[in-house]
Amino acid sequence: MKAHLSIAAAALIAAAIWAPFGARAGEPSLGDIKRTHLLRENLSVSGREVIQVRVDFPPGVDAARHSHPGEELVYLIEGELEYRLDGRAPVVLKAGDVLLIPYGTNHAVKNVGTGNAAELATYIVETGKPLLTLGK
Repeated sequence: MKAHLSIAAAALIAAAIWAPFGARAGEPSLGDIKRTHLLRENLSVSGREVIQVRVDFPPGVDAARHSHPGEELVYLIEGELEYRLDGRAPVVLKAGDVLLIPYGTNHAVKNVGTGNAAELATYIVETGKPLLTLGK
């Protein structure tokens, strides 16, 4: 009986530790795109948090038009992604390239390469708001 209680307690502690890195409540799905939440911390600026996510895009996958409640800083880890930001010409990033997506800017992303594409997305956003909202 003690062993079962110890295992249950360990499982609860692990769940509590890893919960912030799982899918956020109310966050829409972007289909075949895999999001791995790496970091979520409050900032010294009241009402702001930083969230860091690895985003993997299989070949040909297109992320629907969406926006974030803050800035997004993109670093392309591998592959080629085309970013279409409202009010700007499309831009294709390759591994090592970076991009700043301004607060609330609707944008879509497509893997235009032949293999997997992955980005490290760092968001500086309003605390407690959904990380993304599908565009109109």
